[in-house]
Amino acid sequence: MQNRTIVACLFLCALFLAEGVAHAQQVNAAFGLNAITAPSASSASGNHFPQSVRGGLFPSFSGDFIFFKNQIGLNAEVSWRAKRSLSQAFQPFRPIFYDFNAIWAPRLAKSVQAELLAGIGAQSTRFYQDFLVCNSFSCTNFISSNHFMGHFGGGIRYYIMGHLFVRPEAHIYLVRHNVEFSSAHAARFGVSIGYTLLSP
Repeated sequence: MQNRTIVACLFLCALFLAEGVAHAQQVNAAFGLNAITAPSASSASGNHFPQSVRGGLFPSFSGDFIFFKNQIGLNAEVSWRAKRSLSQAFQPFRPIFYDFNAIWAPRLAKSVQAELLAGIGAQSTRFYQDFLVCNSFSCTNFISSNHFMGHFGGGIRYYIMGHLFVRPEAHIYLVRHNVEFSSAHAARFGVSIGYTLLSP
């Protein structure tokens, strides 16, 4: 009896989800330019290394699929430092942030749509070397330090022409055990230009 109740509940949930998906789908893709802010190297404390992750230009790619009631869906994005920076004036490095989120995107006006994001991801920092390290498949000139992170973000899409939009945005990264840098948190601010591929 209990199994039948569970199956019936799952069936009803799937039915309501399918109803939302059938009537409202939206797919968006965007490219952006951003800046990262984070505490300075001199503010490092505890076991944090006195090196800040801030500075430089961070390109980004993002995409989302809005499938439930034309407001709720899934999002993925990646942002990386365009040029390598130097840690302690000698070690080249490049931070990369990637995350997967739930997105809530309510429409505020005919050509304005908000975005609120919350999810998880990782900060992957590449530390470059003067020599190659090879395995059975490939060779690299860097080692990676990867840390789990939480992500919160938001933006406003302004549709400027048809399906084309501009999106000012802000993001907060909460990075676990980020001892290579001065702090466990960073913020990203930028502007993206994007296109709505499918809309209801």
